[in-house]
Amino acid sequence: MKKTALFSLFLLFIISNSLFSQEGTIVTQEIPISEDVKIGTLRNGLTYYIRNNAKPEDKLELRLVIKAGSILEDEDQLGLAHFMEHMNFNGTKHFKKNDLVDYLQSIGVSFGADLNAYTSFDETVYMLPIPIDDDDKLDKGFQILEDWAHNATLDAEEIDKERGVVLEEYRLGRGADERMLQNYLPKVLYGSKYASRLPIGKKDILENFDYDAIRRFHSDWYRPDLMAVIAVGDVDTETLEAKIKSHFGTIPAVKNPRERETFYVPNHKETFIAIESDKEASFSRVQVLFKDSLNVKPVKTLEQYRETIVKSLFTQMINNRLNELRNSENPPFVYGISYYGNTWAKTKAAYQSVAISSETGQLEALKTLLIENERVRRYGFFEGEFNRAKQNILARLEKAYKDKDKTLSQNIVGEYIRHFLSSEPIPGIAWEYNFYKQELPHIALEDVNKLINSYLKDSNRVIVITGPEKEGITKVTEQEVNSLLNTLSSTEIEPYKDEEVAQALMDAAPEKGAVLNEVKDTILDVTTLTLSNGMKVRYKITDFKNDEILFDSFSYGGTSLYALEDYRASAFANGALSQAGVNNFDYIELGKMLSGKIVSVRPSIGTYSESISGSASPKYMEEMFQLIHLYFTALNKDDKAFASFINKQKALYGNLLANPQFYFQNEFNKFLNEGNPRYLGFPTEDDLNNADYDLAYKLYKERFKNAGDFNFYFVGNIEEEQFKEFCETYLGSLPSDGTKENYIVPEYRPLTGRHTKIIEKGEDPKSSVRMIYQGETAYDADEALAMKSLGEIVTIKLLEELREAESGVYGVGASGRISKIPYGWYTFRISFPCGPENVDKLVEASLKEVEKIIAHGPTEKDLAKVKENQILKTKQNLEQNNYWLSRLKNSNYNDMDLSELFEYEEKINALTVERVQEVAKKYLTRGYILGVHNPLIEE
Repeated sequence: MKKTALFSLFLLFIISNSLFSQEGTIVTQEIPISEDVKIGTLRNGLTYYIRNNAKPEDKLELRLVIKAGSILEDEDQLGLAHFMEHMNFNGTKHFKKNDLVDYLQSIGVSFGADLNAYTSFDETVYMLPIPIDDDDKLDKGFQILEDWAHNATLDAEEIDKERGVVLEEYRLGRGADERMLQNYLPKVLYGSKYASRLPIGKKDILENFDYDAIRRFHSDWYRPDLMAVIAVGDVDTETLEAKIKSHFGTIPAVKNPRERETFYVPNHKETFIAIESDKEASFSRVQVLFKDSLNVKPVKTLEQYRETIVKSLFTQMINNRLNELRNSENPPFVYGISYYGNTWAKTKAAYQSVAISSETGQLEALKTLLIENERVRRYGFFEGEFNRAKQNILARLEKAYKDKDKTLSQNIVGEYIRHFLSSEPIPGIAWEYNFYKQELPHIALEDVNKLINSYLKDSNRVIVITGPEKEGITKVTEQEVNSLLNTLSSTEIEPYKDEEVAQALMDAAPEKGAVLNEVKDTILDVTTLTLSNGMKVRYKITDFKNDEILFDSFSYGGTSLYALEDYRASAFANGALSQAGVNNFDYIELGKMLSGKIVSVRPSIGTYSESISGSASPKYMEEMFQLIHLYFTALNKDDKAFASFINKQKALYGNLLANPQFYFQNEFNKFLNEGNPRYLGFPTEDDLNNADYDLAYKLYKERFKNAGDFNFYFVGNIEEEQFKEFCETYLGSLPSDGTKENYIVPEYRPLTGRHTKIIEKGEDPKSSVRMIYQGETAYDADEALAMKSLGEIVTIKLLEELREAESGVYGVGASGRISKIPYGWYTFRISFPCGPENVDKLVEASLKEVEKIIAHGPTEKDLAKVKENQILKTKQNLEQNNYWLSRLKNSNYNDMDLSELFEYEEKINALTVERVQEVAKKYLTRGYILGVHNPLIEE
């Protein structure tokens, strides 16, 4: 470390300590801004944030942030803030029509996955990640941002073409949730303009607005004093600053600009109750909002920052309690959470409690939320849960601090966006971590307990209840809700009981096994250990993250080895197995024991293998190994935990198929799997009632009784000698019978050839299309790459044709894959949502694009785009622990050679137009399965 860096850290420590008195009070002082970021303002008012960050190398993350969203729309502009976002991709001064997307694809940037934007009530944000391995790409990246800022052409013909795309996005958002939202939002945002300014807008305006309306919005609000340019990446700050000044400094400031108003949500004395139902609603939800009487103020001082820590401690503890309730034998909700934060309006914050319940459990869920808040008001939190909350918060900060020099640029830009939009503090993780360490010990339990009195109030309160409307379900009434509110103060409530928890996962370490053999792959820098019980352990030490170890494993077999009747009887019970805890520590107790420890371990049983996977900070590597050992040897059997799981599953799935999209998915999959004795689909209530937990537990023990048949993989910042010792102690000691199992290849094969299935469900005029080419084949790695590339090429062509030329879809995608297990199988899918009136036309257009490639192959230009993207992604992936973990495991699982991994660029570049055409001819000429979801038209 350089002397200057050491001095800076020392100075930071001294300054931070000077902020505290002996009593732990802090001076009212402004939060500093991190020295990692340079913030400047051009003469025209544009703000910029620049930061050099080396992860990943040769890449720059650019953002254009505009303090203009749907809240600023005039009455004739509803939806045009979002429409304007679309138009910036359809013609600017330097990129005509679709040239922008075409150019970015040519340098490896995908439309949607990489290049994107969003519009909200108060802002519009454009996102552009670009490779910067040459100066031309860097300059063009800033040129694109500049064009977005003030060079949109807004051509009339292009506006009219884009209407269809935006209307398809509008169509996608329609449904039960949207209908109920339109009814309850005016109560949540009572008296506010926000209630009538949803960003998607209104259909009649999107169809008919005058060109002048969108040009007026652009002229009024796309101006430098409302803009920020954010540039974070592997470029020196001097270059970034020069680029920003040259591209944005000449944009003229607007004379006599229209006032950029701030909009507020008025207070109200009464409690508003919104109870909405819909016959297509798939979930039941309750929400209580206690809105602040004061408007949101930016956090600027140390005292205010300290208050955010107090609030996060409160949130942690109340949610720990709610989590205990959701894991009780008869849970009052599937999921429950409480938090303090913004509402739809950025100027109004609220303390909010939310729960997802069963279709008949809304009132009980609401009661539980209210009682848990009241329990805190009467008795407060207790020392044990308070200390655990502190440990958890500090552990998360410590992890972020340790990885501060390994953070990807895409994970940094967000905080600068929020600083520009809402003045969120950006002191940097080193300052934050030090502040938390110094201040947490001085935050008293009473500081947290008194928060509840500022949160809970009878005025400015809103209760929202949404759920299904169907025969046999009695809708909750306002009278019932008011009765619940009126009797809450007289309800008898016991204090929360916080029991002590054990400190150690295991009483004693098991008798050690041994490492019998060690082999080093010098090309991949991967070491393979063979343990005395036969288990194979492969590990790769990396410096991609300072505070991360990831692991995965597999043993062939899975549920394929179950007798058919056992499989069907146990399938819906398997998810409950890990909810029971280990070593006589139940699920909740285990969570408490692991407070402040970054470690996660999960067992699972798949169709053709069983596995244990997870992650940990290096300092908790031993706990990770202990949990692996215990999931092999000491999984609890807990009937109450099973009952909790089944009750939540019933609530979750009870009305899911009322949603037309879920219904289509279920019915189409049944069609694809007709005759498959092991196909289960969505569980019914009878399925869940008949789930055999005893059998599932017995089969789990059988699957995990032979550790010698397992292959384990570890990637990350591993201390090697300690790691080997833990392998010997916790893995080498596991039982083994010396046998090796394999999965059973099923006799059944899915549907192939030409078939059509049309499924009707739902009242909204929207359809979904699935086109599937599939069948059996011999696996070939080169052919698999060509098939994957074919899918990416077809996606490019379908975006050009179905979205840009036809204006018939908002999104469309194709994917190709050849798999090896349990048998060689190819799948090529095309999917898109659209209007029912356009299904036939767009299916025909899709087939034409496929037929062009079959007849002539793809163009060299399109293939080059796909190659560039694959090379760019692989280069970045090779610096990621999760990518290495996946490749190490899959190479063994699929019996593939990984030695050529570093030759990826040569392999990708070797792909030819002729090879892709050959694969298209081979696999896309055998017929396809067409699935169409249409609305149900009542006669």
